[in-house]
This record gives sequence, structure tokens and C-alpha cells, in this order.
Amino acid sequence: MIGIVAIGRNEGERLVRCLGSLPRDGVTTVYVDSGSSDGSRDVAAAAGAMVVELDLSVPFTAARARNEGLAVLRESAKDIGYVQFIDGDCELDMDWIATARVFLEANPRVAVVCGRRRERFPEASVFNTMCDVEWNTPVGEAAACGGDALMRFAPLDEAGGYDSGLVAGEEPELCARLRAWGWQIWRIDAPMTLHDAAMTRFRQWWLRSVRSGFGYAQVWTTMRGRAEQLYATELRRALLWGAAVPLVILAAALLYWPAAFALALVYPLQIARIALRRGGAASDWTYATYMTVAKFAETAGVVRFALERAAGRRNAPLSYK
Repeated sequence: MIGIVAIGRNEGERLVRCLGSLPRDGVTTVYVDSGSSDGSRDVAAAAGAMVVELDLSVPFTAARARNEGLAVLRESAKDIGYVQFIDGDCELDMDWIATARVFLEANPRVAVVCGRRRERFPEASVFNTMCDVEWNTPVGEAAACGGDALMRFAPLDEAGGYDSGLVAGEEPELCARLRAWGWQIWRIDAPMTLHDAAMTRFRQWWLRSVRSGFGYAQVWTTMRGRAEQLYATELRRALLWGAAVPLVILAAALLYWPAAFALALVYPLQIARIALRRGGAASDWTYATYMTVAKFAETAGVVRFALERAAGRRNAPLSYK
């Protein structure tokens, strides 16, 4: 039997599309809501899903929501063999679960399989376009999945599910644990979901990048001492371009401003390097520019994590919506 865990918060029409795309026969669907005020819980109940409302006194995270859904499946459906996770802003391809299940049954050492997530409106903004590029991961054995994936219930349950305290990067952390126990994660060449980022403003993209930086630092800290560590490279890049280089330029400006101007040229050179490596099309230059600027937002996320950790505060939810 297959269980489905959908999560969301104030997704509106996107949740309607999400729930409408899910199969009804032979599945148990759980919708976990993170404090919505738009009637999402009623929409989910009307669609036949079991509805879970998260306790408002504990900070929301996607990982926590998925674990709550997993707990309901564990208690309500004893014969669950596979679990499909999906975010409430995504629509499931009608053939995905059947395709993914066949792959898992043919590959008994694979615990997680994901396919191609696409943006619904990539042309709506440069930020949506970059999301669509981000979702286009290589086909084959993978390091991690995203928020949408079909997983074997047994190894997922034995692993204890997701780390509920992680603000971001919870899927790579889970996949690393599964891989340490001999399981594989695969990305197959099949359509899986349509995602609606609805990201049309710079501030949304900036906050999403801040969350990424926070996640890099949090996951890296969580995984210290393990055989496999995550996000060390991403952390170095963020801190190099978002902190170290600006500090060097500032120091040079205090001593001799022409030197600072010359050093600042490293940023357009970095943008050119990324764009030309991708092919040099106009879209590549746009992508390279935003990915370079993102390092400042990621650094802000790293700093936020460090400050919250030093203060002993719980990790507050970070959302760009």
C-alpha cells in the first residue's frame, strides 16, 4: 500500500491542484498544515485527506510536518510499503507513482526515488526560471532528493524519518543517513511534479537564499563527526564571496581606494566565469549574476544561524512566501 504525505501553509489554489492530482484508490493521504489561515485544512478534508494541524507552540519546519504525517501513516495504515512526499505547492504527475514504484521494486537497494520537478510558470520571472534550472538535477544515482519523492517506508521509519529541527536541507541529511546504512537514492528520467514557486519579487528570492545559507550551516553543524558531511563546499563559497572578499575590499579601500576598485572587479569576473561555463547565452549571464549575488544572502543566513545558536534560541521558520 502507498501512503501520501502532503504539507503546506496558505497554499490556496495551489493546494487545490495538489490534492486534486493525488490518486484516491489504494492510497492513504495525510495533509499536514503549518498554521494556515486560508481554509487549507477544510480543503484537504473535503478532498478526503486525513488532516493534521501542527502545534503552534513549536517552530514550523517542513521536516517536522513530514514526520507528523509519517507518524499518522504509521498508526493508521499498518501495511504501508511506500510513502510519497509532496509539497502543497506542487502537482503530481498522473503516471509518477506507478513509474517510481516499478523502479523501486526492480531495485531493492534503492530507498528513495525522485524524478523531474518542473516549474509551472518558469517564464513568469527570472526567479522562477532559476528554480526550474535548479530542479533539473542529473539522472542516475544521486546524493539526495528534494521535497517530492517516493520512499520505502521500512528504511525511512527505521531511520527515524527527517530531522525535525532542520530549517532547510532536511532531505540531503536524511539521504546521507540512509546511504550510510547501505541504501541508494536515485533520480530517474520521468516527470514527477509541477512546482509553483510564485516567486516574482527580489525580496522573495533573497529570503529563499538566506534560508539556504542557514540550512548549509545548520546541516553542516549537525553532521560534524559523521563519515559523510554535507554543505562544506557551499559554506566555503558563501563565506568567501559574501564575507571574505568584501572584507578584503573594505580593508583595501581604507588604505588605497584604487586597489579596492581593482579588487572589486573579481565579482564581474566571477559572473563571466560562471556564464561562459554554462554557454554564454543571455540567460546564462542572468543566472550567473543572481547566483553570485546570492552568496551575500547565504552569508546572511550563516550569520543568522550562528547568532541564534550562540543565543541558544530555537531555529525560527524561514519562508520566502
